[in-house]
Amino acid sequence: MTAHTKTLIRGARLLGGEPQDVLIDGETVAAVGTGLDAEGARVIEAGGLVLLPGLVDLHTHLREPGREDSETVLTGTRAAAAGGYTAVHAMANTFPVADTAGVVEQVWRLGKESGYCDVQPIGAVTVGLEGKHLAELGAMHDSAANVRVFSDDGKCVDDAVIMRRALEYVKAFDGVVAQHAQEPRLTEGAQMNEGVVSAELGLGGWPAVAEESVIARDVLLAAHVGSRVHICHLSTAGSVEIIRWAKSKGWNVTAEVTPHHLLLTDELVRTYNPVYKVNPPLRTEADVLALRAALADGTIDCVATDHAPHPHEDKDCEWPAAAMGMVGLETALSVVQQTMVDTGLLDWAGVADRMSLRPAAISGIAGQGRPVAAGEPANLTLVDPDYRGDVDPAGFASRSRNTPYEGRELPGRVTHTFLRGRATVVDGKLA
Repeated sequence: MTAHTKTLIRGARLLGGEPQDVLIDGETVAAVGTGLDAEGARVIEAGGLVLLPGLVDLHTHLREPGREDSETVLTGTRAAAAGGYTAVHAMANTFPVADTAGVVEQVWRLGKESGYCDVQPIGAVTVGLEGKHLAELGAMHDSAANVRVFSDDGKCVDDAVIMRRALEYVKAFDGVVAQHAQEPRLTEGAQMNEGVVSAELGLGGWPAVAEESVIARDVLLAAHVGSRVHICHLSTAGSVEIIRWAKSKGWNVTAEVTPHHLLLTDELVRTYNPVYKVNPPLRTEADVLALRAALADGTIDCVATDHAPHPHEDKDCEWPAAAMGMVGLETALSVVQQTMVDTGLLDWAGVADRMSLRPAAISGIAGQGRPVAAGEPANLTLVDPDYRGDVDPAGFASRSRNTPYEGRELPGRVTHTFLRGRATVVDGKLA
């Protein structure tokens, strides 16, 4: 990676606005303006490019420790940098589970060693993700990793008493519980969204109410306790309405949506291609449109990738046996451009808000999600919005290739990523 140096980004469209110069000196932004002095600086001619604060992902599966055949902290953070991210939050469903201070510190230190982006571990809510006993929430928070977000993602905290206790516990240090909303009894044997397509294909249906009922319970619990709850990978129009209602009450509720739920529908399952098998499942076109509208109006706070890498053999098999999940770090910004920017639902300032500022604020991660301004950390992403190209997973930095976008044309390309002034991506390639 390129060492710290003075760099002038010349003529970039800051948040999609008028062209400006941005001078990086060491780890910080030294100045923002026009006609800045380039003496002694490496110059990047950025005419036509959009400059954003470094992206922050609230929902990343890095798989290490335990499933390094899928991903490692190093390969996952390289993928993140390639996608314009300067910080990711690593989910706890590793082997061993990140339910102790020792495991979250291991992940945090691996992130420090990788150097491609900041890695903030998410701690498990319950021991072993088994939903029976609270994990060491306080110890994980007090560790070097300073964990503030806790989730059993991959599994739902379905016991209302356990969920209440977790919300009460994290309230003491302004933590947040991130819920994977899936009522397990309603999704036994489920393979895809319950609806017309599942009926025609004869695949077990995953009803929207399995997600919505858990969200309704948990926003009520959060309000009762006076604590914070975050809803992972929202996928239905009904879930949107529950979040909208909870926010109208002034409750401390936040929610995320994945790029794939903004673009893809359950009609794709007709191919029986397991690359489209994901949790929660791809929903209907009506759900997709509701999610886009909710992200645009702020009901949904942020975009999170749910980057879920799997080795080839776990996806290249018959549909019922295939693992659930998709990689997403390297395509997220392009999908958001296609679904939100190119449709006029969000401008680039809105993208910065939903993919950097808000996710960083939800987790409280230090030094990330900051505005592009003098004195702020130089965590920056340059994007070419006019680029169009077909997705080729052979070129991914991720160890896994389970993308639903192979061969699909997507807009936009990250040309440069800076982590505290150091270039991790230069001219579209990892530094």
